[in-house]
Amino acid sequence: MNGVFENIDRICQINTERVLEAFRENKVSEAMLHGTTGYGYDDRGREILDKVFAHSFGAEDALVRHTFVSGTHTIATALFGVLRPGDTILSVTGKPYDTLCETFGLTGDDGNGSLKDFGIQYKDIELDVNGHPQIELMKRMIRDDPSIKLVFIQRSRGYTTRKTVSLEDIEQIAAEAKSVRDLIVFTDNCYGEFVREKEPTAAGVDLMAGSLIKNPGGGIARTGGYICGRKDLVELCAYRLTAVGIGKECGATLDELRNMFQGFFTAPHTVAQALKTAVYAAEKLTEAGYTVSPSADEEREDIIQTVTFGNAEDLLAFCRGIQHGSPVDSFVTPEPWAMPGYDCDVVMAAGGFISGASIEISADAPLKPPYTAYLQGGLTFESGKYAVNTALKYISESK
Repeated sequence: MNGVFENIDRICQINTERVLEAFRENKVSEAMLHGTTGYGYDDRGREILDKVFAHSFGAEDALVRHTFVSGTHTIATALFGVLRPGDTILSVTGKPYDTLCETFGLTGDDGNGSLKDFGIQYKDIELDVNGHPQIELMKRMIRDDPSIKLVFIQRSRGYTTRKTVSLEDIEQIAAEAKSVRDLIVFTDNCYGEFVREKEPTAAGVDLMAGSLIKNPGGGIARTGGYICGRKDLVELCAYRLTAVGIGKECGATLDELRNMFQGFFTAPHTVAQALKTAVYAAEKLTEAGYTVSPSADEEREDIIQTVTFGNAEDLLAFCRGIQHGSPVDSFVTPEPWAMPGYDCDVVMAAGGFISGASIEISADAPLKPPYTAYLQGGLTFESGKYAVNTALKYISESK
């Protein structure tokens, strides 16, 4: 694992320096860490936080707010902001993550306010058998359908066993799609921030979004999300979040700015700790005879580690071990339940300081064949390693 860890540390150094440069370039001061109330007029901290994200992610502008309640909400805000009735979304990474399906109108009742309900249609293309985008098919569909306004990329795998889309593939998708005509290339960047040396918006993507209780919050931001990209598109997203004509100019930050600034500053290091935890888990669970993806020595594009157990008993024992090896609620035993937005019971182990924070050690799984768990996070490698070892112990003791 030494060579893999050295590469993780190398990328962490690059990303840390870029974030630090963004802080210095934008003259972040102690006075900016205090929030505002009411309308939030003239909130200098809010304005500079947007600039820090944009600078770090190679984007023209950003919208970073604690009022985004989840990654799904942030992505939905972006899509509703830039699309109009009659437009079509083309997903080039297959069906979106479960919780986005109702937003797109792929599930749920008619008249519920989905994109479909507003006259925005959806098409998709699956990745090829090697997990790469079908570029020529994408270009042909764009040429044949002038209503396609936005190419959608889900970087992470969601509850599937496909590979995470590589930064190189994202860059190719953006270049090839826009070679056909001028349209918007959007990336759901959840779980992918700071894993590589640059972000999709620095690789040709027009707009991307993610959650602050995942990678870019560094385990410190208590809630929120971000949208980055072209300035004109970010402005439209801001109009959707607040109101047309108000956009980014209002919005009290209360006492959240310090957490968001500090979380973003520490995020490259925290992501590196999560990656090391994932690599360790991949090696140990492979030794135990389970199928993992990515493998321990494979280049990573996000912080997610999948482990396929083949049976419910081992999967549940693994999740119990992760929970019992966590710093918070270690005494709790996770049980499968019918979570909103999913088509089967889901078990979630999450013993973190922030509820649902995926950058902290957690494991979740849909309770259906092939019984695959999705492990992510680890605020420190040492604590992540401990949780993985505890999970292995629980599997062994359950037999």
